[in-house]
Amino acid sequence: MIGLILFGSFFVLVFLNVPIAVSLGLSTLFSMKYLNFSFGTFPDTMYTSIGKFALLAIPFFILAGSIMDYAGISKRLIRFANVCVGHRKNGLLAVVVIVACFFAAISGSGPASVAALGGILIPALANAGYDKGLSTALIAASGAIGIVIPPSIAYVVYASISDVSVGQLFMGGIIPGIIVGVCYYFAAAIASRGKDIKQQPKASGKERWTAFKDAIWALLMPVIILGGIYGSIFTPTEAAGVAVVYGLIVGLFIYREIKVKDLWSLFVDSAVSSGTVLYIIAAAAVFAYILTTSHLAANLSAALLTISSSKYVLLILINIIFLIAGCFLDANSAFYILIPIMMPIVRAVGIDPVHFGVFVTVNLAIGLITPPVGINLYVGARIAQLPAGEVIRKIIPFLIAGIIGLLIVTYIPAITMFLPNLIHTTV
Repeated sequence: MIGLILFGSFFVLVFLNVPIAVSLGLSTLFSMKYLNFSFGTFPDTMYTSIGKFALLAIPFFILAGSIMDYAGISKRLIRFANVCVGHRKNGLLAVVVIVACFFAAISGSGPASVAALGGILIPALANAGYDKGLSTALIAASGAIGIVIPPSIAYVVYASISDVSVGQLFMGGIIPGIIVGVCYYFAAAIASRGKDIKQQPKASGKERWTAFKDAIWALLMPVIILGGIYGSIFTPTEAAGVAVVYGLIVGLFIYREIKVKDLWSLFVDSAVSSGTVLYIIAAAAVFAYILTTSHLAANLSAALLTISSSKYVLLILINIIFLIAGCFLDANSAFYILIPIMMPIVRAVGIDPVHFGVFVTVNLAIGLITPPVGINLYVGARIAQLPAGEVIRKIIPFLIAGIIGLLIVTYIPAITMFLPNLIHTTV
């Protein structure tokens, strides 16, 4: 009965377009009333869930991404990638994926990546002869890599729930993110066959050197963040603070595209985004608390284990569950709802928690381009000034490509674990 109240009321509220955080909170309150729990537990659990040092990384990484966006990072990365590979066949498609991977390593957010890159790359692709709807779909799909390649807010949230090292997750997400990006590139190339694509002229060595010098400060940011973490110079949370300071120095004094008068709106926008994310996390944590204390999570885990004891069958089931969840939920909510159910299964069949964290994040990245919620689709459609329905139709090749990448990452754990094991061995 408690499961029906908790999940039933939540999905009814979601389908009524009640905000996710409010839906999580109300369904939890209904369940607490049924279980005769003290309502005082609700605010206590909310506060405890976000009062963690590791979660300080979230507002800092959001602010760092906003700063680098204001600083004109995206146009410099695009220019550098374009002079390197833009002249090749389908070179502009490669530029999209390469820049998305780099920008993901700065912003850590899917919608932010789409917003920052779409305004420049969608017109460029259309002018080169690519279908505008397909170009928008590619930007939306590539932007989703933002939650797979570190630094990723999703990894910080997963780590806070599962007690897994954020640094291990960051390192584990690099190769899977690149693999998914390559899958998206080939999907776009295949879908664009037969189009009259304009070939760009090859850039000179001088042009490449100039573009590299202009982009070097942007390229150094992920190096500083990840290098500092794995060099034991600072923790992932401290790395987020370092990213903010570095971004301000670059934006104010090197690129000089951020003015002092811009700081107020920049900080306010970041504060609003951070508040939204943390509110969702707090509400989802109380939902997870009910799941755990009512033994509903344990019962659901046991039920799934009765379906099959095979690791490979369970991996398929887990992927299906997270793919469906990604159609309706953001990554943070999905983690708090599903991780308490899935973690006992993961441990029972011997799946590494780092590998699990990375491939379920890939699942939820696909959710960013899956209707009906698929926020990247709507951001891209708004930037391209296209009907959302047209972008949704064009996203199908990228959904297929994303699932292919997901299966590769899921069933070849060495792809995820290579870098974490390498760092662990050498440190």
